[in-house]
Amino acid sequence: MIYDIEYETMPREALEAIQLRRLQTTLQRVYASVPFYRKKFEEAGITPADIKSLDDLRRVPFTTKMDLRDNYPFHMFAVPMDNVVRIHASSGTTGRPTVVGYTARDVGTWSTLMARALTAGGAGRGDIIHNAYGYGLFTGGLGVHYGAERLGASVIPVSGGNTKRQVVIMKDFGPTIITSTPSYALHLAEVAEEMGVSFKSLKFKHGIFGAEPWSEKMRAELERKLNITAVDIYGLSEVMGPGVAIECHEARKGLHVFEDHFIAEIIDPNTLEPLPYGEAGELVFTSLTKEAFPVVRYRTRDITSLNPEPCICGRTHVRMNRVTGRSDDMLIIRGVNVFPSQIESVLMEIDAVEPHYQLVVDREDNLDVLTVKVEISERGFTDEVKGLQQLERRITKNIKELLGVTAQVKLVEPKAIERSQGKAIRVVDNRQI
Repeated sequence: MIYDIEYETMPREALEAIQLRRLQTTLQRVYASVPFYRKKFEEAGITPADIKSLDDLRRVPFTTKMDLRDNYPFHMFAVPMDNVVRIHASSGTTGRPTVVGYTARDVGTWSTLMARALTAGGAGRGDIIHNAYGYGLFTGGLGVHYGAERLGASVIPVSGGNTKRQVVIMKDFGPTIITSTPSYALHLAEVAEEMGVSFKSLKFKHGIFGAEPWSEKMRAELERKLNITAVDIYGLSEVMGPGVAIECHEARKGLHVFEDHFIAEIIDPNTLEPLPYGEAGELVFTSLTKEAFPVVRYRTRDITSLNPEPCICGRTHVRMNRVTGRSDDMLIIRGVNVFPSQIESVLMEIDAVEPHYQLVVDREDNLDVLTVKVEISERGFTDEVKGLQQLERRITKNIKELLGVTAQVKLVEPKAIERSQGKAIRVVDNRQI
């Protein structure tokens, strides 16, 4: 099923014509209304009138998270505050948060795109959606909520936390779709098991998971433990919130970017030059329909690649591959680049450990030391020291072979790593303290 068949299956030529028209309108608006963008254009020696094709977009300067923080709180808004009906802010851990605004039309657009996303993920009008994304300044909860209502589905606004109560609600209310971070979904499965509730006895069909990177191995774990089909959804507050892109449940081979509303580019994060389809680099977005908070060539720092081939589901928009990490949370361990998702891929190959882990980086004698803390599973737990040591050596060897970095592996007891009610805290970098 496709929510908006006219736009989601549009031929490439027609889609690009819409993109160019909307791009030119957006650039004219930000040039006239946002002093930051006008200054950026002037420094680059261009005006919106110089952008005559989609290829000309590469002439436009980038926007970064620091730019948004420097213009805190409302100086990036392109409309008067009288027209802003919603304000969200990022959950950044350092510096000022990034603040985003929405007009009433923006909220309507967002709701429609989330309805598209939920449909692609397997939801329909008769479904009950258990929405365990956080509500509040974080865009996840309300984004899914409005999309579910626009779709005509029933939504349970349970948010994060109160996990045992959530299990009771899942059992009593019979939801058919679950939306949350993948790490919290696994936590829900653990708590349900402790309470004697099997997901096989629940009514869930699909799970729509995002807000943090996750791997194919974790997909398999989610599907096994929750008895569902798991799809990946992508979004970020600065661009809109959830619903920028999503996998279709039919293929699950890349996330469909809603290109009638966003232009996606891949750039080399070092040279800042655009990269062709298929090459991995940093994802950059330009919004095409946002009124209150348009963004132009926003550097997401997410590492991925784009695939222009039409999907078996019928959608023709470009697909982005799974995000493998971020250019700004990449760890450099003794000259080796390491992403948490790479470590996860190693751990998920081993049955004796759980998909709960944490990377701890310290500096000892001027050398970086990476410690991988990982929970041993109930079935792998043993009091035999020799067996645990062998398992640690096996994981260390696998990490070394795949990534070329030596890590100290520390097995911990089941449930020893603190569970997150939102995004999992995967990295503790003590070098910065």
